[in-house]
Amino acid sequence: MALNVEYCVMEVDCQPEESIVPSFDDDCVVLGDVKDMRLEAEAVVNDVLFAVTQMYVSQNLASALDVAYINVETREGNRYCLELTEAGLRVVGYAFDQVNEDLSNQYHETVYSLLDTLSPGYREAFGNALLQRLESLKQNGR
Repeated sequence: MALNVEYCVMEVDCQPEESIVPSFDDDCVVLGDVKDMRLEAEAVVNDVLFAVTQMYVSQNLASALDVAYINVETREGNRYCLELTEAGLRVVGYAFDQVNEDLSNQYHETVYSLLDTLSPGYREAFGNALLQRLESLKQNGR
């Protein structure tokens, strides 16, 4: 089940007395289907699994089109529950499958940014993988 969303370009330079309600007309652009966050979460896991101890999409917390939860254990042995939404990723718990509504951690646009703040081991593994890739490209380029 996919939802189709339309977005309009609207000007925000308006006087306080002007209406800020967007009008949906011919200037609207169809940007495509709304992302299924569970599929996005699987892609996030596959992208950085090499640099953490374990990481998987939670089977115990309910996912939907607009939210998914990812459990991650860093190389330092710290466990987190991450929430993935259109706003980005953020820590919502300090154990697997734990959502603490009282936490108000900031959203990160990418999993790389989030893990970079949580795990020096991730940063090192990511840097080493990048160096190996560059060396491989350099050798294949000769």
